[in-house]
Amino acid sequence: MFGGTYGNLQATRAMLEQAYHLGFSPQEIIFTGDSAAYCADPEATARLIIDAGIPAIMGNCEEALANDSADCGCGFEEGSACDLLSVQWFGYCRAHISAYVRQWMASLPRSLVVEIGKFRLLCTHATPDSINRFVFASDFATGKFSPLDGPYDGYVTGHSGIPFATGTNGKCWINTGAAGMPANDGTSRVWYGIIEQQEDELVTRLMPLSYDYPAAISSMEKNGLPTGYAQCLADGLWPSHDILPEVEKNAGGRALEETTFRFCRKTGHAPAEPASPPDVSSSSAAE
Repeated sequence: MFGGTYGNLQATRAMLEQAYHLGFSPQEIIFTGDSAAYCADPEATARLIIDAGIPAIMGNCEEALANDSADCGCGFEEGSACDLLSVQWFGYCRAHISAYVRQWMASLPRSLVVEIGKFRLLCTHATPDSINRFVFASDFATGKFSPLDGPYDGYVTGHSGIPFATGTNGKCWINTGAAGMPANDGTSRVWYGIIEQQEDELVTRLMPLSYDYPAAISSMEKNGLPTGYAQCLADGLWPSHDILPEVEKNAGGRALEETTFRFCRKTGHAPAEPASPPDVSSSSAAE
């Protein structure tokens, strides 16, 4: 599972190569939306996902570009730094997306139901009831957000850009982070998730990936895109923290660890723990 490639062609290529290296077939790889955004290659990145033949979900950026909207529909507060920066990169995206890719974006579903062993997950871009709501780990701890009731064991999402996994009210919630932009953790790495059943547990590994970020930066600079996002690819720090709750703001710049999260219907979830390297060469992670 990965999403938020944001027009970062180099990271997207590395992400797919990693998935194939780990033994996943196209139908076992799911893209959770926002193929095009901050970086310089929206058309080539989207076509790479299309050509891979993997199941994909509509993100707010696909929705906005398919409709030729005036803004990205990201959910940024009007007048915020994120909102002002989005004017620049979204205008670039609109000018560099073909009719063919727009048609693909318009055809994408807003959700996918994935069965992994006996577990049933709903995959959406942000939340089941909103394509652009930001949800972070601290929102669960404070009670600001909890998963909706439904016939699912859990939910897989993206949009918010920082990977985490948690459980509440007998449901698990998995955000695989972003594959095209660092997680505001002071490193250049991007993130993805591996989800599989092990005995009676649903096991999620949230994993970082290194890639050729200097090439992505060079492409952004060549095309005159906002320098803050280009710098973020190198130093791992977001140019604005407008969308972040205080807990995530205070954690910025601290490198995230690979984690393993275990969920069981009977006992709920176990705290996330440092992950061991994945061994999934013969597993079926999304059936």
